[in-house]
Amino acid sequence: MKVAIIYNKDFEGVINIFGMQNKEVYSPATVQKVVDALEKGGHNVAVIDGNMHVVERLQNFMPKVVDGEQMGMVFNMAYGIQGESRYTHIPSMLEMLGIPYVGSSPSGHALALDKVITKIMWQKHGISTPDFWVFNSANDDMSNVKYPVIVKPKMESVSFGLKVVYNEEDLRESVNFIVKEFQQQALAEQFIRGREFCVGILGNEPVETFPILEIDLNNDPDAIQTVTDKKEAPKRKICPADLPKEVTNEMVRQSIEAFKALQLRDFARVDIRMDENNNIYLLEINSMASLGFTGSYPAAAKVSGYDYDDLVNKMLDVASVRYFSGSILNQSSQKPKKPLLHTRIRGFLRGRQPQHLKMLQKIVNMNSHVRDIDGVNQLGNYLKGQFATLGFVQENYPQIEVGNHLFFTNSYDNEYDVLLLGVLDNSTPLSKHESYNEQDQKIYGTGVWEHKGGLIVAMAALQALKYSRNLKNYKIGILLTTDNSVFGKFSRRVVKEKAAKSKVVIGLHGANSEGSLTTSRSGSAKYTCQMNLLPSERSEKVANAASAFNKMVQTWCDLSVDDDSLVIAPQEMRLNTNIMQSYCNGSVKLNIRFNQIDQFKTLDESIKKAVPSRKLNKIAKLQMEGGIMRPPLEENKKTDQFFQFIQPIAKKLDIRVAKEHRWDSSDICSIDTGMYLIDGFGPSGQINPKQSEFIYTHSISERSLLLAMTIHELYNKNFEI
Repeated sequence: MKVAIIYNKDFEGVINIFGMQNKEVYSPATVQKVVDALEKGGHNVAVIDGNMHVVERLQNFMPKVVDGEQMGMVFNMAYGIQGESRYTHIPSMLEMLGIPYVGSSPSGHALALDKVITKIMWQKHGISTPDFWVFNSANDDMSNVKYPVIVKPKMESVSFGLKVVYNEEDLRESVNFIVKEFQQQALAEQFIRGREFCVGILGNEPVETFPILEIDLNNDPDAIQTVTDKKEAPKRKICPADLPKEVTNEMVRQSIEAFKALQLRDFARVDIRMDENNNIYLLEINSMASLGFTGSYPAAAKVSGYDYDDLVNKMLDVASVRYFSGSILNQSSQKPKKPLLHTRIRGFLRGRQPQHLKMLQKIVNMNSHVRDIDGVNQLGNYLKGQFATLGFVQENYPQIEVGNHLFFTNSYDNEYDVLLLGVLDNSTPLSKHESYNEQDQKIYGTGVWEHKGGLIVAMAALQALKYSRNLKNYKIGILLTTDNSVFGKFSRRVVKEKAAKSKVVIGLHGANSEGSLTTSRSGSAKYTCQMNLLPSERSEKVANAASAFNKMVQTWCDLSVDDDSLVIAPQEMRLNTNIMQSYCNGSVKLNIRFNQIDQFKTLDESIKKAVPSRKLNKIAKLQMEGGIMRPPLEENKKTDQFFQFIQPIAKKLDIRVAKEHRWDSSDICSIDTGMYLIDGFGPSGQINPKQSEFIYTHSISERSLLLAMTIHELYNKNFEI
């Protein structure tokens, strides 16, 4: 299942800084521990910052159920950025977006976060809670307060602002601090001298409670646990607590009743004080119980039999049952002795992502325009070093007009299980080159989607296979060409040669935003026609020549078909005339995309027939040249079989794939039909009409995992696809 972990990191990712600011946040280390746990559970995990860009990021990552994909979920760890009822902000957005999530509803969070409303509702349900008073300012009437009281913000957790006071002067000082510091009412609650406990709750129907945990106050009935204690020197935890059975049962009963009274879901932690006469008082309930390493909730869960990984996956599972009425976890009672290969690879890729992004930044910032031979070779030389560390040897194919083609392999018998086909050049000149730029979980830059992202995907996948000690099992070839922008003019022979010695060929061009795999590509043809009026003093011949030239171009364009399987368009057209001086000259370049080679043969004849009649040839000189640049990659039985082989692998990994026809051609089009071919294994993204490219950051790891597991499964199944 796809699981997005949302937590708060960028507290400035808002339109305005306004209102009460959150002081509660998860550490990156805790978030990573949750990521690791979910990935060990077999889930495809992304970490998303819960700021104003969260909707777009979820839209890019989450599967679309309307397209038949398995629904994803959010593991909500976002405490909110600012404002009131901040726990409710992300759940409210998720409700609107139609995305299931772990944890309570917005209304449940709102009730639990408001300590005053919580206590009122508990009193209505007969649940024991200390007496309390609420103050708006230090000037309020405090004459009826019974001391000692513990003062706290009305809508905060983690013991922020907590203080025990014994007189009115200190109470007014504490209220003044809370109102100013937290911009909310102050709650004064009767202080219960005695012992302190926590009850962890997990599940819905039925509700499970963990063994009661006691906070060790060193036998001091007046002690409390402050936020400083929790962060810097957590007090010792005793679990299970040493309590009489009847007291234990009553604590559990009231905790469950408290959980249900506020209509909370999935998990929570109830905080309790017990006085010296064993009277129980529920203080508050945390609807987002902390998963921090030293927290009470994970500690009690461990005593209950859940290690950290089990706890996190169980939390996801109880939410899944609530939404879907079925468990998403492995029902086997035995844990696998060793993590599954895809789980190990996913963890490796996530851990190495910063290095992969640095590599991507380096190569995107290299200008590799097809005619910038030094730039293309610089990119190739950088990749040489990277592949060498994986044990690949290199073959060099020197070129004069473009950069050198490169081939890498770990096979010594000149045969390859898999040929990875990549590109080093692009058509963007230095003056228009865009540097690497990360924004809102997207990466921009020249070539980042079209081919450079795919180079990093290949590198990352091979690194992961080496890490898992599987790379040596596969015979892999990697061919990087330098003339894709000029239709493979110089590389066709070597592409055909290496492909013929390979069992499957995988292209590394980028995927579209839906996670496509390219199973067919259009062929490409270009024609150039030039016309010049023969010397003449008759001005009407200028008009005749101009009219015939325009009709010829229009006739060519009319050869396009309605289903877009054949498109003919003038790429450049120029016509210069002068009646007084009696001249007329023009030129046109035709750009043609076609899906079938037989279609082109018919088209070629039609184009030649559209050339003006012999009568016009008497007054104008015509010159025409051109033809096919690349054949199409036509979808056939083997490309379809290859896609059908990959599809269940992707489904198991919760990675979106779909068939796509790509309108541009590539090196893979030069390979003879009848082979297992597929393209588009690069990261998901797109290119806009202004040729600006981007990829989704999370898709680098996704596509690397998909490539690694595809290679592995091809080997395991002995290529019987």
